[in-house]
Amino acid sequence: MQTNILRAAALAAALCAGTAHAATYPFQDPNLAPQQRIANILALMTPDEKIAALSTDSGVARLGIPSFGSTEGIHGLVQRGESKRQREPIPTTQFPQPPGMGASWDPELVRQAGAVQSTEARYITQSGKYRHPMLMQWGPQADLARDPRWGRSEEVYGEDAFLVGTMATAFTRGIQGDDPTYWRGAALLKHFLANSNENGRGNSTSDFDDRQFHEYYAAPFRMAFEDGGARALMASYNAWNGTPMGVHPVLRSLVIGKWNADVISSDGGAIGNLVKLYKRYPDQKAAAVAGLKAGINQYLDKYQDELRAALKEGTITVADLDEALARKFRTTIKLGLIDPPAGNPYAAIKDGPAPWDSAAHKAVSLKMALESIVLMKNDGRALPLAKSRVKRIAVIGPHADSVHWDWYGGTAPYTVTALAGIKAAVGPGVKVDYAPDNAKGAAVKAARDADVAIVVVGNDPTCGPNMAHEWTDAGTKPCADPGDGREGRDRETLALAQEGLVKQVLAANPRTVMVLVSSFPYTIGWAKEHVPAIVQMAHASQDQGTALAQVLFGDYNPGGKLVATWPAAESQLPPMMDYDIRHGRTYMYFKGQPLFPFGHGLSYTTFKYGKLRTSAPALAADGTVDVDVDVTNTGKVAGDSVVELYAAWPKSQVERPRQALVGFRRVNVKPGETRTVRIPLAAQRLAYWNTQAGRFEVEPVPVKLMVGESSADIKLTATLPVKR
Repeated sequence: MQTNILRAAALAAALCAGTAHAATYPFQDPNLAPQQRIANILALMTPDEKIAALSTDSGVARLGIPSFGSTEGIHGLVQRGESKRQREPIPTTQFPQPPGMGASWDPELVRQAGAVQSTEARYITQSGKYRHPMLMQWGPQADLARDPRWGRSEEVYGEDAFLVGTMATAFTRGIQGDDPTYWRGAALLKHFLANSNENGRGNSTSDFDDRQFHEYYAAPFRMAFEDGGARALMASYNAWNGTPMGVHPVLRSLVIGKWNADVISSDGGAIGNLVKLYKRYPDQKAAAVAGLKAGINQYLDKYQDELRAALKEGTITVADLDEALARKFRTTIKLGLIDPPAGNPYAAIKDGPAPWDSAAHKAVSLKMALESIVLMKNDGRALPLAKSRVKRIAVIGPHADSVHWDWYGGTAPYTVTALAGIKAAVGPGVKVDYAPDNAKGAAVKAARDADVAIVVVGNDPTCGPNMAHEWTDAGTKPCADPGDGREGRDRETLALAQEGLVKQVLAANPRTVMVLVSSFPYTIGWAKEHVPAIVQMAHASQDQGTALAQVLFGDYNPGGKLVATWPAAESQLPPMMDYDIRHGRTYMYFKGQPLFPFGHGLSYTTFKYGKLRTSAPALAADGTVDVDVDVTNTGKVAGDSVVELYAAWPKSQVERPRQALVGFRRVNVKPGETRTVRIPLAAQRLAYWNTQAGRFEVEPVPVKLMVGESSADIKLTATLPVKR
């Protein structure tokens, strides 16, 4: 026995060092089929080892099988340091929060961001300096921002299922890579499903019908699995139509049965919630067993003693454990963790300088920050600012000299604040005055003395510095600012308290630019009416200030677009717990006039759209057509146009949305240039869920195609017949 233990320890050390070549067990033979290798692993494991491997530590030390580990990763790795484990913080590239990434409307860039994140995870896992396994990254976030009061809106790409699904697919592809055999990392999507209220989330129920399940709430997850190759997700805290997601039959019937999921994780404490909040099971053991039976094979909760007891008494069997682990070890194999490193292109990511310090990773970070910026208003060409005409600038506001972290953001290798970015852009020849607020009239004085005032306002993503200590059984404590929200706490209002500061600054200097650094929409009706220019961007980018300065001074022409409908008043929203989006949610069903529509975003140039056409006169129900439109830059500077393609079904026999995004493309167009933009349109993208038949169907009715610069700014329309 001692000899076997020593042999296993030596093998584990060799595998971690990337030097193990001689096969000791059949599972180490990469020429065997995965199911054979997994069967051998399971045959060698003890019941205790099997139960232990259902945690985030997926390794089997005795057999030399490394764990793929885990980390949060929705806009950069989260390794802030852990005092309990004596781990130091690890700096990693930090992108804008997902609403900012979504605002780029650039899935290729989002894919690159996923690759940056995953490369850094490989480096931390495999380098001699760290050896901290984190190949499974808990991202992308595929939930939907159906209500702007949701405290976790900062974590998702937007309100539209197709946009979010496209971005989740791209980020998944970036994480997992494009090697035909191995994954660079493993993406785990959060949170399945319809998890968009924080207050009471531990046992709330999201109620809606099968059509909305398949067409809206589940659509981004489906796209990431079917189109992006995702194989893992996390079940959400809430219930769907009364059944908690962690034990919902849909995990077996759809996620495992149709989408071929390998890893299904519970959320933190969710097993315990089944007992103390849902009161669905008498104790932790019964809840842990129910999770296993439902398909959970990664627990973020107390479960090991419970499953050992359940195994002893016969409530579960070794076969139950084997089924769960057979799925989980497929991820181990896809990551190449038990293969010789020579054939795995990602095994070599461990030597040399840290990748987050590389020019390549910094370039992707800056580009993402630039593309995420939305020019919301620009009256009288207030922007861009001419450096040659500005001798004194006032930079004002509580967000002017900080880059806020958020609960799912890590430690950046560097950060550039708005103040630092502006100072660097204008150089020593321009005086820059800074006032964080108007205490003792500081903001007003700075604005009055300046040629231009830039006031930087927004939300605090963590509602203060002590979020880690402000949890209760019901979530997190209320935020001091009722317009703020965070995980565990929904927003109480959409009003921006700091709009008062903007009013004071504008009164002192009519040349005021409002920079709104925010995780979600605000009802800034006064600012929209009075402030000459408004720029919006998400939090947490390490290049926040650099990107902002490039936009303000015209070194970069903004092209970002809003990813959510900004209501003019909270009265336009249905009740928070009404999950039926047909009652007025998203641009598809919104009632009344929004403050800013979904897809809105201006440019320093102008574009003309022309010649909307399709590659075929009709679309077969199982076919695809190309939709082409000519885009001409009619201004004097190069800029990015985001061509947004919407569809409507005026002759549908079933209820359909007013309009739905079915395609988009961001392109750069030079002054005077005309570019033909091509957007493929598959008929399946036009399908609805037939509840009686239990499948998606494409109606043979004409579809109205609409191309525009926002959901409310349609430039061209055409009718496309759809044939059986």
